[in-house]
Amino acid sequence: MNTPLGNNANVDTRPWCHRCGGPSRVKDRDAVVLADLPCFGRPARLVWQKFRLCCPDGDCEMGSWTWEDPRIAVARQAMTDRAGRWATWQVGRLGRTVAEVARELGCDWHTVNDTVLSYGTALVDHPDRIAAVVEALGLDETLFCRRGERHRQEFVTSIVDVSPNRPAQLLDVVAGRAASGPTDWINARPESWRAQIRWGVLDLSGPYRKTFDDALPDAGQVADPFHVIKLANHKLDECRRRVQNETLGHRGRKDDPLYRVRRLLTKAPERIDEKGEAKLLGLLDAGDPKGEVRDAWHAKEVVRSIYDIDDAALAEQFVCELAIDLQHEDRPIEVRSLGRTLARWFDEITNWHKAFVSNGPTEAIIIERIKRIGFGFRSLPHYRIRVLLYAGRPNWDLFPTITPR
Repeated sequence: MNTPLGNNANVDTRPWCHRCGGPSRVKDRDAVVLADLPCFGRPARLVWQKFRLCCPDGDCEMGSWTWEDPRIAVARQAMTDRAGRWATWQVGRLGRTVAEVARELGCDWHTVNDTVLSYGTALVDHPDRIAAVVEALGLDETLFCRRGERHRQEFVTSIVDVSPNRPAQLLDVVAGRAASGPTDWINARPESWRAQIRWGVLDLSGPYRKTFDDALPDAGQVADPFHVIKLANHKLDECRRRVQNETLGHRGRKDDPLYRVRRLLTKAPERIDEKGEAKLLGLLDAGDPKGEVRDAWHAKEVVRSIYDIDDAALAEQFVCELAIDLQHEDRPIEVRSLGRTLARWFDEITNWHKAFVSNGPTEAIIIERIKRIGFGFRSLPHYRIRVLLYAGRPNWDLFPTITPR
């Protein structure tokens, strides 16, 4: 591809020296090969005769520099601008793998990945991506990767706009699941933006509670119903495994009654037919002599019924009495533990009946899909850009106008 700086170029068409302002002189003409969009189903290459310029004034300290044309390619990128934007669209918007796009372009994996990061960073960091008004903010942890021989787990925190009456939007991803990461992110936002957040949605996590206490003290906190019911199911399973060991002296085996009933215990009663109900009650009679598992099962179902109540005042009274009842000394230790948790998170659990916002969109924000198609990630900056391009709802209408970073 030729440039305005041919052999017969007029001095007025050449760039001027950045230091002295005089006309420049062509020093070298290097041919740069760039990956371009496929042509007729085959990878294509664009050869750019890139000029290196210098100042002819011997007294000028400018030295030499490379002439760039952003219409062709961005500096330090190994593909053309149009190919870079196309690759970013394919990987970010459509969720294709980097390896798949690299094969289609006939170039290296790192060439495509570096380009996606360059264009993607400019798009996801655009100030208009995050809404001016966010009424509900959700926090949730996600397993990022496992490192080392011992497969040490590393987590990230997803920050999601779960405001009612609009689709959920992933706002950002920060390292760790401690309070410091999301707290610093929220504090970095303008005070006027923080003041409009009415609800903070979280799982039963102490660090996330501290985040909202410190960064958004005026926002009400809402415990996500999914995690409350999940806790009740977990306590039921703990009780079943304890009773299994106390009665038979070993872990569950395929013929043990409590092992055979483990799936039915976690199912909602409305999803169990008459045959399943008869099997459930029969196996509990056979493997639960003291009725402890049955008690934990009933406790789990009562916790589920919290979210069938529409009236906020009635819900507060119900949860208060339930927490006291579950802590009775005659209950199994797992049920008493569940009652203490309900009492400790009383305000957050009952606030759901006032806000009616959930962390469900946080769980279903499709982050896991990006992890699957990428076969795992080890670099958090790479992971952040990829998930924000796919689930962060950037304004793709601005994509043709952004300047890559």
